[in-house]
Amino acid sequence: MVPLKFVGFASAVSITLASPLRLPTGFRISLREDTPFNASLPNVTIFATGGTIAGSANSSDQTTGYQAGALGVDILIDAVPQLRNVSNVRGVQVANVGSEGITPEILLNLTHQVQRELDSPYCQGVVITHGTDTLEESSFFLDLTVRSEKPVVFVGAMRPATAISADGPINLLEAVTLAGDPEARGRGTMIVLNDRISNAFYTTKTNANALDTFKAVEQGFLGFFINIKPIFYFAPALPVNKPYFDVTNATSLPQVDILYGYQGLNPTLASMAVESGAKGLVLAGMGAGGWTTPGNRVIDEVVKQNGTAVVYSRRPMDGYVEPTGSIGYGGGFLNPQKARIMLQLALYAGYEDPQMKTLFEFDG
Repeated sequence: MVPLKFVGFASAVSITLASPLRLPTGFRISLREDTPFNASLPNVTIFATGGTIAGSANSSDQTTGYQAGALGVDILIDAVPQLRNVSNVRGVQVANVGSEGITPEILLNLTHQVQRELDSPYCQGVVITHGTDTLEESSFFLDLTVRSEKPVVFVGAMRPATAISADGPINLLEAVTLAGDPEARGRGTMIVLNDRISNAFYTTKTNANALDTFKAVEQGFLGFFINIKPIFYFAPALPVNKPYFDVTNATSLPQVDILYGYQGLNPTLASMAVESGAKGLVLAGMGAGGWTTPGNRVIDEVVKQNGTAVVYSRRPMDGYVEPTGSIGYGGGFLNPQKARIMLQLALYAGYEDPQMKTLFEFDG
């Protein structure tokens, strides 16, 4: 049973389209006409995509098996009245799905809308609410495709909104506070959960259930929160060799599939993926990108016959995959899911072999 608090919000919410901008299909803007504008506060736009932070369960002690993306952005905002103390907020409902349902089309629409918002002189920063299962992929995508010094902050939750001690409200408050903070400028796309600030380029979900799950174990956190105030460890900096891809006119992305390495792997899966339309492959290799001898023979064939781009990544959570020295590219520090996003964008941009080597095999 959804708490009455949320039922009340749902019945009171009215979403209107009052923007002169023509929005991509599926976007809805929530304008909060009942909230007075405070000229002394920053303007922050929340783009909602669903996920656990907008999830609803049948009981307050249920933290698995709930419905993700059950609550709209207005309900999320109304559930945290303290937001009005730190910013002038408005909500944009991009999607309302579990993050496994995020598609390249949703990502492109999100990127276009976020870029448009950041280009406005009236916006100081943006927040994206997102399911945690693929949050690292979407945040990495925007880190590579949005060009702005203004803060872009992804936020999620590990407990649904209906749970006892739900973590979504404080995460959202911290994310909005960060997005409006001038000290957050120039740091690329960031992720906020569990009082931690991390960089989207390297951060990954390390635990399927724990609150303290988003980490860049080798690279570390950017900062943390005390009494909702962000405290940074370092001056603004970006990952070395981080590229930018212009997807302003993109409506779709090339298909890139990930193959998982294991003892006695089926080598024909690579050719089957290419036959089904994959223009690129990412290999989640054993150790530092290891692949079986029969498997590599098939990889050589698909590259030579089809021109398929292949990136060798790794099964372990951390590590560096060196250049292969033959066919394919070493994935460096990128895990398979991030390497897939990078390869999609590189293929869309028309990168040739020398550019691919520079992109993936840069070693500082």
